Amino acid sequence: MSIRLNNVSHQYGQGTPFACTALEHVDLEIKKGEFVGIIGHTGSGKSTLVQLLNGLVQPTEGQVFVDDTDIAGKSAAALAARRRVGMVFQYPEYQLFEETIAKDIAFGPKNYGLPPAETEERVREAMSFVGLDYDEYANRSPFRLSGGQMRRVAIAGIIAVRPDYLILDEPSAGLDPVGRREIFAQIRRRYEETGTTVILVSHNMDDIAALANRLIVLSRGKVTLDGEPLEIFSHHRDILQEAGVDAPPVTQVLQYLRRRGLAVSDRARTVADGTALLYDALRGDGHAD
Repeated sequence: MSIRLNNVSHQYGQGTPFACTALEHVDLEIKKGEFVGIIGHTGSGKSTLVQLLNGLVQPTEGQVFVDDTDIAGKSAAALAARRRVGMVFQYPEYQLFEETIAKDIAFGPKNYGLPPAETEERVREAMSFVGLDYDEYANRSPFRLSGGQMRRVAIAGIIAVRPDYLILDEPSAGLDPVGRREIFAQIRRRYEETGTTVILVSHNMDDIAALANRLIVLSRGKVTLDGEPLEIFSHHRDILQEAGVDAPPVTQVLQYLRRRGLAVSDRARTVADGTALLYDALRGDGHAD
């Protein structure tokens, strides 16, 4: 069970004087159960890549497979495969359109032909997952909510269709720190409780380090690094910088202290982890990698 890209390229404006290559000869497999972070500078091809994964964009060369089904075309098998991949866009609250929260979340299940009873069950389940009480919020207008609450409704709409693969394109963009923590706590819980494959596009290296167990770095439409996040942050900072990104601030601080002679590891997922490593090093218990 996986999403697989075989020699995939995508060019916008193909055959015109304004043609622009967004991805070039990408071979990639994302397996069931992974939590994958995707990073890269603006224009590196991140958004094009994730839109290829559920058929919103078609490759100009190569093939995209979801669970061994080529998702190109309009066959029943291709349609079913694309439905297994749910995507939450950046600023997803701009996609809300129904008069009530419950109706907006129900749109996907209803569109898939589910009966009313199952649709309501999924709406209740999705609202509970994102921390919105059904009795309190179901009949409210989504446009009378805070930005963070609107983001939760948008995510609930994707959760309600129960995708096997969940793509999140900058899901915390524009949120305050509290809203950002809440959104990522919900995403982590979804991943841990259901085993849903999560693909997270983010400019925030702290979020990537804390959540992802695999990191893909894009630069100029190509995959330049693919591996375990802490390994990449620890040993490939030069390539990261060439790609227009960098290691998380906590990693940078620990690396600076290492260069100054402190025997401290730089493999920290969070600031709390980094603080613990620094404390151990100062006590003389640290182990530099």
